[in-house]
Amino acid sequence: MRGDQSADGAGRHAQGLSPEDLPDGVLVADRHGRVVIFTRMASRLTRVPASAALGRDFRDVLPLHDAEGRDWWKYSDPYGGLRIRTRQPERTLLLADGREILMSARYVREERGGDVVRLVVTLRDAAHRVRSERDRADLVSTVAHELRSPLTSVKGFTATLLAKWERFTENQKLMMLETVNADADRVTRLIAELLDVSRIESGRLELHRQVVDLPECARKVVAGRVASGDPVERFRLAVHGPLPELWLDADKVEQIMANLVENAVRHGAGTVTIVIEPHEGGAAVSVRDEGEGIAPDAVPRVFRQFWRSKRRGGTGLGLFIVKGLIEAHGGSITVGRAPSGGAEFRFTVPAGTPEFA
Repeated sequence: MRGDQSADGAGRHAQGLSPEDLPDGVLVADRHGRVVIFTRMASRLTRVPASAALGRDFRDVLPLHDAEGRDWWKYSDPYGGLRIRTRQPERTLLLADGREILMSARYVREERGGDVVRLVVTLRDAAHRVRSERDRADLVSTVAHELRSPLTSVKGFTATLLAKWERFTENQKLMMLETVNADADRVTRLIAELLDVSRIESGRLELHRQVVDLPECARKVVAGRVASGDPVERFRLAVHGPLPELWLDADKVEQIMANLVENAVRHGAGTVTIVIEPHEGGAAVSVRDEGEGIAPDAVPRVFRQFWRSKRRGGTGLGLFIVKGLIEAHGGSITVGRAPSGGAEFRFTVPAGTPEFA
């Protein structure tokens, strides 16, 4: 009795559900292959009006082909073939106009091994998957391009030194080894960026929180730039007001600041100013330059993977990683125009003590 009541209750709940409420397009054909349900989403995806679909053979309403050009319905034969089939896993197929669509199907039979009495086809837009595949292809292409140059240099100098070691002076040897070392560092940085991207996209980024002194972190970043050859007068640090106790991942905060400062040095001009101030119980950090700034139409794309300025350079992953690291801390980042006319990247981080502290 309880089972019957449960089934009745489920039926009453299901009475309010319509195929039109589903996020995917739905086509349902009867035992004769005639379309009896064709939802608005199916009509939108296929560009076939529901009035033109109902009552017609499903093969005429939804002609599909695989990548090899075969008629999918003839190839899969939903109403024939093996009688133990109950479903068709999702796959990418082509509509008559060449657009890609994700299709899966369910074969409803009167009994196990019986005839198909209802064919239920679900349709989804393949644009997102196409974009994802394109992004992966771009990533592979970018990585291959970025790795080729330093690895070629490392291989060339190493082979030259091994073959002609005695012919070079000590200064020449030192120059070659310094180049190899710098290119090895470049490869290491690229691999670290790729690992960061993977962790951010998969949600596996781990934070090791401790009390962080933001001004000291900024000073460390600037000192590193000066040690690498940038003039000390290129940088200015301004700290406004007392800051609350900030529990952050020190290494990742330093990585965030280093990326933003490098971005300002590489793509901006003039003095690079770092402003640190209290903000809504936490803190805000602004990195400003005095260059041309970022065009308004480019602002929405700045934090996407592979975005690069007109000057190009780098992998185009730095700002994407910065955004992911800041959001992992519960903060946010924006980009706008600095008071001096250049670009201003401003990020905020919340204060507070983690539960384990």
